[in-house]
Amino acid sequence: MNIWMKKSLAERLAILSDAAKYDASCASSGTVKRDSSTSGGLGSTEGSGICHAYAPDGRCISLLKILLTNFCIYDCAYCVNRSSSNVERARFTPEEVIWLTLEFYRRNYIEGLFLSSGIIRSSDYTMEEMVRIVRELRVTHNFRGYIHLKSIPEASPRLIEEAGLYADRLSLNIELPTDTGITRFAPEKKPANIRRSMGELRLKIEAAAEPTLKSKKRQRFIPAGQSTQMIVGADGASDATILATSGRLYSSYGLKRVYYSAFSPIPDASKNLPLIKPPLMREHRLYQADWLYRFYGFGIDEITANQTGGMLDLNLDPKLAWALANRSEFPVDINRAERERLLRVPGLGTKTVKAIVSARRFRRLRLDDLSRLGVSIKKVQSFICAEGWSPRRLIDRPDLRAMFEPQPEQLSLL
Repeated sequence: MNIWMKKSLAERLAILSDAAKYDASCASSGTVKRDSSTSGGLGSTEGSGICHAYAPDGRCISLLKILLTNFCIYDCAYCVNRSSSNVERARFTPEEVIWLTLEFYRRNYIEGLFLSSGIIRSSDYTMEEMVRIVRELRVTHNFRGYIHLKSIPEASPRLIEEAGLYADRLSLNIELPTDTGITRFAPEKKPANIRRSMGELRLKIEAAAEPTLKSKKRQRFIPAGQSTQMIVGADGASDATILATSGRLYSSYGLKRVYYSAFSPIPDASKNLPLIKPPLMREHRLYQADWLYRFYGFGIDEITANQTGGMLDLNLDPKLAWALANRSEFPVDINRAERERLLRVPGLGTKTVKAIVSARRFRRLRLDDLSRLGVSIKKVQSFICAEGWSPRRLIDRPDLRAMFEPQPEQLSLL
């Protein structure tokens, strides 16, 4: 009997669910609606249960998030499961993952599965095991819940394509923002091959989106698209470098999400890695900047242009930091400005701007109207004109930044 099989299923579940926590790319947003109550089968993409993550719309989602195994033939310096690590090892059989997924769902613990793995024997062998799991869940057990599958680097295009027939989302983690960093810390991984796989996936997604001549229906192929993850703070890359890489990934490969994961020191770490983790606020600011790029019309260079050393300001959100550095763009008249300019006002989100554009068709808006929309008047008043309101010299105040920075806190001596 293999050593890993001597551990109980519960023991292996504890090990492999804990090992999966380092992968941030597991939100289940963006897929098509499927519900067994109306179409038969088991499961739903719209259910609720134990919360493991939040979708961008705020919905609480529950996923069984595990590794097939934490054995790995790769020796990536930043990975706790690398081949040279002394962590406790475990492995599931495909049948055990299938059973766990179905039983957890039946008990209303989860609404879907996030499955990743270390690489055992070879990339193709590992990917084949993972494809077998999702194929049997879909075909044999008619499981209709959400499935997110991590693609294995260097796996054959045939296996990746088959995975796309059953998974809602595929992710292939690029891990680090520069080829130099990947070569230094993960020499077995080939950045060019990762990008090629992303490109091939994009072509297949676009082809599946076209209706067929006969049925006029679209094929089902990873309806929630593909995503990736980058580790923040492991290789010394600046926020500007990270965001520039994200911008290229979004535009070149049509990714749905780039996830940012703050580096966490690991046991027996390489001496080339940092001894302390970066502040979690840095990860948060990267997500905010990512949002500005994707939904607010900002260019990456605009977001990072005035940031010292290419690092986002930890005290101010990126939009507010941009506004303070570009005061000549303000004030913006909320009763006349086009949608694109309103989106650049600190404190105004996409839903609020939509409400403003709709409401001002009937009357001129005042500050009180924004307050009723849930807008922070303190945050927007320096940057807008409204009926009965002008910031006068407020926008030119030399201490304007100090009005928005967090107040210093007195540390307790006890």
